[in-house]
Amino acid sequence: MSPVPATQSSFTGSATPGNLFKVNSPNVVYSDNQINTTYTYRDVKVSKPDQAGAPLQVTPVETTYQFKVDSRVPKVGLMLVGWGGNNGSTLTASIIANRQQISWRTKEGVQQPNYIGSLTQASTLRLGTDAETGNDVHIPFNQILPMVAPNDLVLGGWDISGDNLASAMQRACVLEWDLQRQVMEQMAELKPLPSVYYPDFIAANQEDRADNVLAGNDKEVHLAELRKNIRDFKSANGLDRVIVLWTANTERFADIIPGVNDTADNLLNSIKTSHSEVSPSSVFAVASILEGCPFINGSPQNTFVPGLIDLASREKVHIGGDDFKSGQTKIKSVLVDFLVSAGLKPISITSYNHLGNNDGKNLSAPEQFRSKEISKSNVVDDMVASNGILYKKGEHPDHVVVIKYVPAVGDSKRALDEYVSEIFMGGRNTISLYNVCEDSLLASPLILDLAILTELMTRIEYKTGDMAEFAPFHSVLSILSYMLKAPVVPPGAPVVNALAKQRSAMENIFRACVGLPPQSDMLLEMRL
Repeated sequence: MSPVPATQSSFTGSATPGNLFKVNSPNVVYSDNQINTTYTYRDVKVSKPDQAGAPLQVTPVETTYQFKVDSRVPKVGLMLVGWGGNNGSTLTASIIANRQQISWRTKEGVQQPNYIGSLTQASTLRLGTDAETGNDVHIPFNQILPMVAPNDLVLGGWDISGDNLASAMQRACVLEWDLQRQVMEQMAELKPLPSVYYPDFIAANQEDRADNVLAGNDKEVHLAELRKNIRDFKSANGLDRVIVLWTANTERFADIIPGVNDTADNLLNSIKTSHSEVSPSSVFAVASILEGCPFINGSPQNTFVPGLIDLASREKVHIGGDDFKSGQTKIKSVLVDFLVSAGLKPISITSYNHLGNNDGKNLSAPEQFRSKEISKSNVVDDMVASNGILYKKGEHPDHVVVIKYVPAVGDSKRALDEYVSEIFMGGRNTISLYNVCEDSLLASPLILDLAILTELMTRIEYKTGDMAEFAPFHSVLSILSYMLKAPVVPPGAPVVNALAKQRSAMENIFRACVGLPPQSDMLLEMRL
C-alpha cells in the first residue's frame, strides 16, 4: 500500500508497456521525451451555388499541422465521485485482482483477472500491411501512443455513503464471492471521503445512504474542501496528474439561467451565493478545473452548463461527458447506423429497460429519469440527418425510452428493443433484441478508458502555420464520444453518435500524432 492522506486510502501498481513500432518518415522526429510530427490533414469543402440548379462546388483542401506528444507517462491518480457505488467498488476490486493476479473459482471453473471490455486494454487497431505478405498488421490499441496502465492508477474518491469499499462491494453483489473474499481485507482499508449532498438534485430514496456528507449548505465552503481533497490526494501519493470522474447518482437537469450559470464568472459567483441551481456535479467539476485536473461526467445530467464549459476553456483544462455508453445505447448507435446506411428507414425505436441496482432505484424518480431519457433519446439524430433521401427535413423516427426499477434483477439490467423500419415497396421490417447487460461489469472498463485517454490528451499539443506556440486540444474532449451516450462537443461542433465514426476519429487522430495517414479500407493495391 502506498502512503495515504489522513482521510483517504489509495493504492498504486506496476509498469507501462513500451512502444512496438517506430515510424520511418522525415515528418516524424523522436526524442527521449517527445514525438514530433508534421501532418497534412486533407478534407473536402462543399459550397452551395447562388444559382438554383447549379452543381455543388466541391473543393479538396489541405491543412498542415504539427503535433507534439510528450511520451513520458506520468503517475496518475483517478478520483471517483461515487467511489462506493457499484461501479467504483467493482473497478477497485478488479484492479486489485489484476495487479496481484488473483484467480477465483466460479461454477464454470477458475477465472483469471482481465480487462475485457476496455477499448484501450482489450482491442487492437490496424497499423498497416505486412511488407512481405500484404496481410494486415494489428497492434494493441494502447501501443499507438504511450498510455498509463490501469494497474498503475492510484484510486481514491468521495461518496455520500460512509461504507468502506469492502462493504460497498458486498452490497453491490456484482463480483463473484470467491473474488470478493480474496480482496476483502484490502478493500476494507479504503474509505471514501465525505461528498456533496444536495437532496434536491437526486431522488429522495437516496437519503438513507447519505451518512458521509459535507456539513452545511455553503457551496463555496464545499468547493474549497473538494479542492483541498484533490491537492492532498495528489501530494500524499506523489502524483503528476489527477483525473476526477463522476460515477455517482444521476441528477436532475439544472435550469440554465442567465446571470447564474451562463458564464464562468456568473457560475463562480453563484457558488459563492450558494444558488439553488448549482448542482453537486458542477461543484465537483469546478473544483477539479480550478485545480487543473480534467473532469469526466459519466452520468446523463447537464453538469457542463455553459458557464462550466466557459471556465474549462478559460483555464485550459479538459472536460468530457456525458453518460457511460455500455449496453443498449451502444448497440443502438451501431444498428441504426447500419439500417440508415443500407437505405432502410427506421420509423420507430422502442427501448425498454429494467434493473435493480441503486442506479435503477435513483432513476425511478421522474426528474432523474428525465435526465437519462434525454441522453438515450438523441443517439440517432446524426444518422437520421445524414440521409435526406429517407427523411424529410425535421422528420425523425418515433423514439420511446422506458426504465423501470426491479430490485430482484440487481445489476443484471434487462434491455428490450424493437426497431421497425420501412423497406422496399411499403414493406415493414421489425428487429427485436433482448440484452442482459451486467451493468457495472460493462461500465467499469469504460471508466478506465475515459481516464486513460483523457490523461493521454493532456500530453498532446498541436500547431498550425499561423500559430506562434503549440496549444492543447479544445477543452471539451469530443474524442471521448465512443464511450459516452450524449457526447459533449465544443460549441458549434457537430455531434457524432455513430459508433464506427467515433472509433475511426479517435484512431485516426492518434495515427496523425505519430505521422501515419488515416485508416483506409480501400485496399487499392489488391483491387487493380
